[in-house]
Amino acid sequence: MRRIAYILLFSLLLVSCGTRSGYFKMEGRFLHMNQGELYVYSPDGGINGLDTIKIEAGRFSYEKPCSKPSTLIIIFPNYSSQPIFAESGEAVDVKADASHLKEMEVEGTKNNELMTKFRKQIASVSPPEEMKYAITFINDHPESPVSVYLLNRYFIQTESPNYSQAAKLLRVLMKEQPENTDLGRLQRQLTELGSLPVGSKMPRFLAKDINGKVVNNSTFQGKDIVIINTWAAWSYESLDIQRALSDAVKAGKIAAMGICIDANPKEVRQSLERDGIEFPNVCDGKLLNTPLLKTFGLNTVPDNIVIRNGKVTERNITANTIRQRYGTD
Repeated sequence: MRRIAYILLFSLLLVSCGTRSGYFKMEGRFLHMNQGELYVYSPDGGINGLDTIKIEAGRFSYEKPCSKPSTLIIIFPNYSSQPIFAESGEAVDVKADASHLKEMEVEGTKNNELMTKFRKQIASVSPPEEMKYAITFINDHPESPVSVYLLNRYFIQTESPNYSQAAKLLRVLMKEQPENTDLGRLQRQLTELGSLPVGSKMPRFLAKDINGKVVNNSTFQGKDIVIINTWAAWSYESLDIQRALSDAVKAGKIAAMGICIDANPKEVRQSLERDGIEFPNVCDGKLLNTPLLKTFGLNTVPDNIVIRNGKVTERNITANTIRQRYGTD
């Protein structure tokens, strides 16, 4: 009987602390954001699809099943994003001022506190200085998932990628985290990105779009600017890029093609119709194994290349850049 009582007491303590085994919990409060919604997704499969977090009276609470460490990306109403590092049986407390999200504080686990420290370091520095801080952090903490996030954020999935620096830092991380499959994926990604660097000619390709219509190089003949974009229903950021591209295409500013890595083409077709997106989109149900990704040197979501006058000129531009540059704001 006493043993049962101890078990019940232990279980109550776990629940009251928000640290149930097999779950990750975050609670938070925001200044200058009384009500609203946040979106959250996981680029490494920590959750399926896109979740919504409700903010009421400036507070929120969110709990999810968590069997292994994963990265969660929170999308704020102004479309900025911040990572949270989830671990089974752990809970974190989030504090932020909605007008200064770069200084968001997350307490409760070592990795989230490391990320908070990094946020504060870069809160008022220039982009080049941010990169220097990122390099220092990665070299100082090669064991941390925060370093994996920073490597991707600053040297790969950016409008000005630095693949040579990324490869150098990746070697440091792989030495410390040899069993990390995300690092193996990044290594493959860097290899494929190198196959179509800025300055390359638009590769030859042939595919069928979601409606069965053939799409190839001739589709974009005579178009000065073509943007090829990867997207998925679970990635809010990639969906926002799709919508920005759609507006720019309808305005006659650019041409575009989407490559969706979702598994169900029927649902993809419904999503495109719902958003009024009419430019060609390919979804063959092969997920990240679709041949088009390798053809265009794309290997993640979101990702894109800009082709100007037949040559690759940029990689991974944001939805805001598209709206500002092509007058769709």
